[in-house]
Amino acid sequence: MDSSMEVLSLFPRYLLKGALAPEALRALQQLAHQVLTDPQSAPDASVKLAGQLSLQRELGPQYPPVVDLCADVLLPACERWIRHVVDQQPPEARGPWAEGRYRLQLIDIWLNVQRAGDYNPTHTHGGTFSGVVFLEVPPQINAERFDGQLCFYGPEDWHIQSFRTGMAHYVVPVPGEFYVFPAWQPHSVAPFRGDGDRLSLAFNVVALPQQPAARPGPVVEGNISLSTARRKPGGFG
Repeated sequence: MDSSMEVLSLFPRYLLKGALAPEALRALQQLAHQVLTDPQSAPDASVKLAGQLSLQRELGPQYPPVVDLCADVLLPACERWIRHVVDQQPPEARGPWAEGRYRLQLIDIWLNVQRAGDYNPTHTHGGTFSGVVFLEVPPQINAERFDGQLCFYGPEDWHIQSFRTGMAHYVVPVPGEFYVFPAWQPHSVAPFRGDGDRLSLAFNVVALPQQPAARPGPVVEGNISLSTARRKPGGFG
């Protein structure tokens, strides 16, 4: 008797992966080296971050490449993630993620300069979305070993004997590539050996409630978040 079988993958986690246009990458690389030449021109971000890195500097709307990156890439990427995930649900289940009921705002973006021995321990972010944009990577960081790789973690420890596989996903950083993920997603960056700077941008985005035009009424202030209700002032759209 013939039979039909199918293995289903349940409860997925989603990462959005993309690549910058070459001219956008070059502009951000130039900005990174501008900050490296004069680190005091940008505020120190390390005091509020988990990373044990050589240098972490806040960037902002005074830098045109950052504004362009936000408007042309990062916010559209977050929107793409939302629509891919939420539109799989029936309309009545989409809640605050129905189109027109929220707006996205970048609240933090900073330059990470990682050198030999530096690392980023396992951590999460506040807000709604986080992500990374890789700018420059020393050649010894590659798929041959874990050095300098970004790792995303699943909800349980990896344990092959009980089939808990796929609980860690490693990403080899490639200049120009970027990733967007929910802020609650645990991740880390391994240290690496050898010379060179591993340059990347990291960012946080929040979703703010926005009353649909068809349903007038007061806007409830606050942060729609997949992980935390932490509110942060400032930022730029």
